[in-house]
Amino acid sequence: MPIKVGDKAPDFTLFNQDGEAVTLSSFKGKNVVVLFFPAANTGACTTEMCTFRDELKEYEILNAQLLGISVDTHFALKMFHEKNSYNFPLLSDFNKKVIKDYDVVLDVFVPGKFDYFNTAKRAVFVVDTNGVIKYFEILANVGGQPDFEAIKKTLA
Repeated sequence: MPIKVGDKAPDFTLFNQDGEAVTLSSFKGKNVVVLFFPAANTGACTTEMCTFRDELKEYEILNAQLLGISVDTHFALKMFHEKNSYNFPLLSDFNKKVIKDYDVVLDVFVPGKFDYFNTAKRAVFVVDTNGVIKYFEILANVGGQPDFEAIKKTLA
């Protein structure tokens, strides 16, 4: 069933790039921006995550925690994290449960070129301090970028 604005965000516990468990509900009292991305070390994903990295101070002012999620292993995410000096956690949904819970499963990443099955669509969910979805955006094009200004406006 698709998620709607006003729904309680599905809780999850995933391992970050350092192999540490991170639980969404542990951020109660803080806004959380959940960033689903298809694959570490790809062009559009690097651009997106670097934009969030470079604008982190703005999100901190808005009482927001960023969490990046992909189906990559935490080992791949650690390399991606270190290579780009990300200042927020990247979480591994290697078992693909959370992408199903949020209804953001991408069947094939780039058909005929990268038959990378059942990865995450590029999507953003803004979860408020009480765990409720206040905004979401699921991009049809994996090469696109989310509406960064709409995310910040929702948080403001």
